[in-house]
Amino acid sequence: MAKILVVDDEADLELLIKQKFRRKIRENVYEFVFAQNGEEALLKVKEHPDLDIILSDINMPVMDGLTLLSRLPEANPMLKAVVVSAYGDMQNIRTAMNRGAFDFVVKPVDFDDLDLTMEKTILYVKQLQDTIKAIKENNILKMYVDENVLNFMTHKEFENSLLKNEVVDATVLFVDVCGFTSITENVPANTVVNLINRLFDKIVTEIVAQGGHVDKFMGDAVMAVFRGDFHLDRAIDAALATNAQLNNIEEITAGDQSYKPQIAVGINSGEMVSGNIGSESLRRLDYTVIGDAVNLAQRLQSAAKAGQIIISEETYHKAKESFRCERIGEVTLKNKAKPVTIYQVLE
Repeated sequence: MAKILVVDDEADLELLIKQKFRRKIRENVYEFVFAQNGEEALLKVKEHPDLDIILSDINMPVMDGLTLLSRLPEANPMLKAVVVSAYGDMQNIRTAMNRGAFDFVVKPVDFDDLDLTMEKTILYVKQLQDTIKAIKENNILKMYVDENVLNFMTHKEFENSLLKNEVVDATVLFVDVCGFTSITENVPANTVVNLINRLFDKIVTEIVAQGGHVDKFMGDAVMAVFRGDFHLDRAIDAALATNAQLNNIEEITAGDQSYKPQIAVGINSGEMVSGNIGSESLRRLDYTVIGDAVNLAQRLQSAAKAGQIIISEETYHKAKESFRCERIGEVTLKNKAKPVTIYQVLE
């Protein structure tokens, strides 16, 4: 339904409008709101933020239609006005159009022509509203969805490939913010959220700088995936840079507690399955990576202490020419039958 504001000081116009458009009013195609001058119209615009178009006369007391046109962008920039006036000389038409009128209808009114003009104007406004809505939704979506996922969604085969997957060689990085759970027990929730968001922002900045993408946030941890050339080197560089960033941060006061932010990192490289995991019927999917290489990265992170970047022995042999590492020894990891030899990346 389109909501239309009619602005005219003719006493019988409201009745005439309701008669001429009675069928569309009855069928909820049109809803009309009425005002007798420009000043009253501005009040109606404020009262009815869902207005779509305005039909306005020019010659009215208190505030004329041309002045109203100049005030509309400030009152509601989405509104479009059609001037309906007996003063249809070229000067008035040019002035009205220059002040933002969408169209001009000359009195006496041909109501069939007016209806077509209204339909055209309403269509334009609806398209404009849809565009603005799409932009807002896209900006919001970018806050929640990684750019790689958005790029995947724009692929023309997206609908047909929702549950397809591929095997890729990549590196997975898990970053856990250490000691954060104890903070949440004694600090207001809003303070906790602000603090973790500040820390996440520093972590994500380094991940993105190295060409990685954030797969998901998990409580006080971040999972990131690196693909392409030198994906392992870039993941380790991101972890080292994040460690350096946090080391330069002084203690943060959260409530009545002081907190020195540190991270524990697990990194693993190898083959993994990439694709949409979830339920097609529920329409809930997660574009992610899964596999033993991913699970091992998470287990390595759980074995890391504050400030440590832990990798497996296999990953160490891939990285040792580029990074200085230190052997820690064998550890028993969850769901691993045999002990795993782990290394710490130092620089």
